[in-house]
Amino acid sequence: MKKMSQSDNFVYLTFSLILLLLGTALAQQFFSYSVQHLMQSTTVITLIVAVWGVDSERLILRKALIFPVAIVAVALITFWLDSTGFDHIHLFLLLIFFITTAQKTAKQVLFTGEIDGNKILGAICLYLLMGLIWAILFTLMQLSFVDAFQNLGDNTEWFTLFPDFIYFSFVTLTTLGFGDISPVQPVARFLVYLEAIVGQFYLAILVASLVGSRMSSLAKPHK
Repeated sequence: MKKMSQSDNFVYLTFSLILLLLGTALAQQFFSYSVQHLMQSTTVITLIVAVWGVDSERLILRKALIFPVAIVAVALITFWLDSTGFDHIHLFLLLIFFITTAQKTAKQVLFTGEIDGNKILGAICLYLLMGLIWAILFTLMQLSFVDAFQNLGDNTEWFTLFPDFIYFSFVTLTTLGFGDISPVQPVARFLVYLEAIVGQFYLAILVASLVGSRMSSLAKPHK
């Protein structure tokens, strides 16, 4: 089995994040929220391996048998947090984890040598992480301040709100702005337009620069 390294870790991470987004949508439409817990725990463990443990050959989560056990363990812990009324703590811990993972991803993409296809994938992963971070922020906002956002129905649990806010976050990040969900309170509006600004600058400056650098390196004659 091929070991994950800094030359291909973002391939695995891209797959993991897409799995989270797809799994969340499927869980919302066809299954119970327990499937969403499983998707989140799978992503968390993959993030730990692909971003946090990519330089560590001793990371126990690299073991084939430990990986699925860790996924189930994390899913059970998050399920317990929700069932005991600690959903705010669960979301806050998830927020911290995604933010610190995004920071480590940015360091690997921006400050580790020559730009290659894996780092461009890393920039895409960072963009996806940004959307998820804002989705968690929006969910916390709605749980903390009633009616911070309109047109969410009667959803009051985080696991029913989170899929809607994932959708809303990426619609905002890409400035599509369909208007089916809208912020009402001032702080919620601030978070929304801040995400739109960051998303546009990120695509226009960072990703375009990385792709441009990669194309330039490919165009140079090799000695």
